[in-house]
Amino acid sequence: MATTTCSSMSSSPSEDDEARLDQLPSALLASIMSKLDVVSICYVSVTCKAFRSCASQILSFIPNFQLLDIAISVDLLRPLLRHNPYLRSLKIDCGRLDDFSIDLLLQPSLHELCLHNCEDFSGKLISEIGGRCRELRSLYLGSVAGKRRRAIHVSDLEELLNGCSQLETLSLMFDVSIFLRHNFAQAWAMTSRDLTTLEIGFVSSVMVTELLSPGVASYQSSSQMQPSVLPNIQKLCLSVDYMTDTLVGVISKCLTSLTHLDLRDAPLIEPTSSIDLTNLGLQQINQHGKLKHLSLIRSQEYLLTYFRRVNDLGVMLMVDKCLDVESICLGGFCRVTDAGFRAILHSCSKLSKLKVCHGTHLTDLVFHDISATSLSLTNVSLRWCGLITDLSIAHLSCNANLCVLDLRYCRNVGDESLKSISALCKLQILLLDGSNISDTGLGYLGDGVLRSLVSLSIRGCIRLTDECISTLFDGCSGRALQDLDLSNLPNLSDNGILCLAKTGVPIVELRMRECPRVGDTAVMALASMQVDDGGWRGNRLRMLDLYECRVTALAFRWLKKPYFPRLRRLGITGSVNRDIVDALARNRPYLHVSCHGEELGTGYWDGFDGSERHENEEVDELEQWLLEGGSESDEEMLEVVDNHPQEMALD
Repeated sequence: MATTTCSSMSSSPSEDDEARLDQLPSALLASIMSKLDVVSICYVSVTCKAFRSCASQILSFIPNFQLLDIAISVDLLRPLLRHNPYLRSLKIDCGRLDDFSIDLLLQPSLHELCLHNCEDFSGKLISEIGGRCRELRSLYLGSVAGKRRRAIHVSDLEELLNGCSQLETLSLMFDVSIFLRHNFAQAWAMTSRDLTTLEIGFVSSVMVTELLSPGVASYQSSSQMQPSVLPNIQKLCLSVDYMTDTLVGVISKCLTSLTHLDLRDAPLIEPTSSIDLTNLGLQQINQHGKLKHLSLIRSQEYLLTYFRRVNDLGVMLMVDKCLDVESICLGGFCRVTDAGFRAILHSCSKLSKLKVCHGTHLTDLVFHDISATSLSLTNVSLRWCGLITDLSIAHLSCNANLCVLDLRYCRNVGDESLKSISALCKLQILLLDGSNISDTGLGYLGDGVLRSLVSLSIRGCIRLTDECISTLFDGCSGRALQDLDLSNLPNLSDNGILCLAKTGVPIVELRMRECPRVGDTAVMALASMQVDDGGWRGNRLRMLDLYECRVTALAFRWLKKPYFPRLRRLGITGSVNRDIVDALARNRPYLHVSCHGEELGTGYWDGFDGSERHENEEVDELEQWLLEGGSESDEEMLEVVDNHPQEMALD
């Protein structure tokens, strides 16, 4: 997106300027605008009549339409998303859309369709895609029929798979087991032979087994399996109820082209031996020798449970067949010790990503001779590995190409680790939640690594005080930093946030959850925060999480327009006063306000490579386009706040 200066954004062109623009050939303007995305076209359209006229025409033949930052109604979407025979890619947040939007969304020319937050849609969306978008190559559907009284039928899935015969990538990011348990395998009989990537938000392991090998039940041997209905799958990502030997065996034997396997389960009850993963299951992985990425995670979302039937032997047997694997993620393997983890490091010579979660027996011995290997790790995560100390981090720092380092809840990691980390000049993501670091230790980062760091989380590091901000940003070297998590710091106060605002660091996402000493003054400081960034001066915050901070009705004055012009997500405690929160939502209809304590943007921390970046974006002309002439007055919000002048702290 082209960058515009502050002066050009704040003043309108003169009549002479507009006259000159009107003289430009429309074909030239159209050629330039066709290279922009939808948001950029909207930005340009508000500058002058000539650009607005051209933008109105260009929307009829742009090849890519992406609007994921905000959810808009069908009435506002209709003038933007027009019938367009050249449209190839459509990515939309459907949070305010429903089945009545289907005619608008589903255009026959589409090759890529990505629809997020489809809670208000029924299975009709799925079946209609198969009937209308027969040229699709890639499809992503999120949270379909998430609201009550919405339903999906197996016939809807059948129509989708039969109609989209050229589909290569399919992501069904919702619980398919609720609606599609019966005849699920049968629905896939006519699936595209070109399908190489399949991702499902939640499905039972039995359904997957029946899908891939209909002739085998959950208790049968993998030797009885029939050829898979999905022979060309290369990437499979599933969240299941139980990860079992049968499931792993079926996947490993039937999917002969598999290069990427990502399995995650979250048991509701402790698994028995018949519905659990054991050493035997691990031994069956990568039977065809093509696997490059392996992730096996047991989540503790519902129950504190682990893979209790897997030990070092199982991991060693797995490693023998995975010598060329480049990425390994293991979560919940509580009986695997240093011997098993060392086998991974010393056998998988191409390994670049290592993720271990809840490695209760992983110690410093795993990394003490890592410099003797040929590994060049770029992504290391040791979350909840409580026996890791500063020694491990010192050894890991020999990997000069390290880009992502996740040490969340490694309680024995302290300031000495930060000394070692400071030498990692390519590090972009550093997560230190719950570690034993101090204000002094954070100062070590400013000498080098802070210049490249994009994301930093120091949540729950209880030794930190307001001094950590001044120590960290001494000299304002953190110009690359975009995401900062300061949540659950009991000694952080308004003074620390005032210091942060003065540094001018261009923060995009700021989390300050459960900081009891952070209040109204911090909000005022952040609202007034001005950042010099690429010729534009203003506030860059797009996400602000203030859940359980001591903000009162006064702070809401500073959360309305024109403050925080780019803010898209706000976390707050709704109990402060529901009327005020509702007024804010009406005042800023495209601001997503979370009032129930849900985490904002947590998926970012758990991304695969941490490569996501926030582009430089201008002030919010997109919202001006959408609301032109129809926005509510700020007076409503002021009236509500004035009626509640008393300070109402969020307890």
